Amino acid sequence: MIMLNLTRSAFLRSALLGLCTAGLLTACGGGGQDDNVWSVGTEPAFPPFESVGEGDELVGFDIDLMRAVAEKAGKTVEFQSLPFDGLIPALQGGSIDAAISGMTITEEREKTIDFSDPYFDAGLAIAVAEGTTDVTSLDDLEGKRIAVQIGTTGAEAAASVADAKVSTFDSAPLALQELANGNVDAVVNDAPVTLYAIATGNIPGITVVGELLTEENYGIALPQNSENLEAVNTGLAAIKADGTYDALYEKWFGTAPLAQ
Repeated sequence: MIMLNLTRSAFLRSALLGLCTAGLLTACGGGGQDDNVWSVGTEPAFPPFESVGEGDELVGFDIDLMRAVAEKAGKTVEFQSLPFDGLIPALQGGSIDAAISGMTITEEREKTIDFSDPYFDAGLAIAVAEGTTDVTSLDDLEGKRIAVQIGTTGAEAAASVADAKVSTFDSAPLALQELANGNVDAVVNDAPVTLYAIATGNIPGITVVGELLTEENYGIALPQNSENLEAVNTGLAAIKADGTYDALYEKWFGTAPLAQ
């Protein structure tokens, strides 16, 4: 199980989700315009991995990690804010070189895109209102109202629950807020993000129950047969070897990385 001591205080900018549209940054161009620049898509509503900070700057573990990986490859990064379910189409269409957005490596996704080596161990968790006693597993959600982020593995898990009414949202914070408002019975979402929202107090009155539903790994997504895959993996290995990865993990999660 993932047991994170998430003590770092940071800004939760779910109210700025209007920034997360392709149209705002189409002027940034597509992949391959400059050999020294990687155009990287992200959906900045997934703290602490990516969110909008002060001055509308993108901040988060994924943001720092991608820049560190690119630096090892002698590249710079130009981020594009896109909806999560628009990242894979953007990769397929060649408008971005890569995507980093807490994206789980799955067999289904690997049919259309490639992934780097895993960079984060994660898993799905169920969040409910504090005081809830009748939900500890996915089976307990049968016939209940579930909120999820569109296009995620949490949405896939919720869709498998018999007779459940599943509501989809553009971001994890919005789904969790729906739970806090009492409009749904549970949220199925990536554990680190849910735990972070609870730890920072930005979405009060909710808690995680039961054990992790899945064991998942996040990867940096690239177009199939991308010439950048080797450089990304080499850069990722380098920042793990020289302590950069550990420092970034400590910065954003307030604890050392889990043993891998």
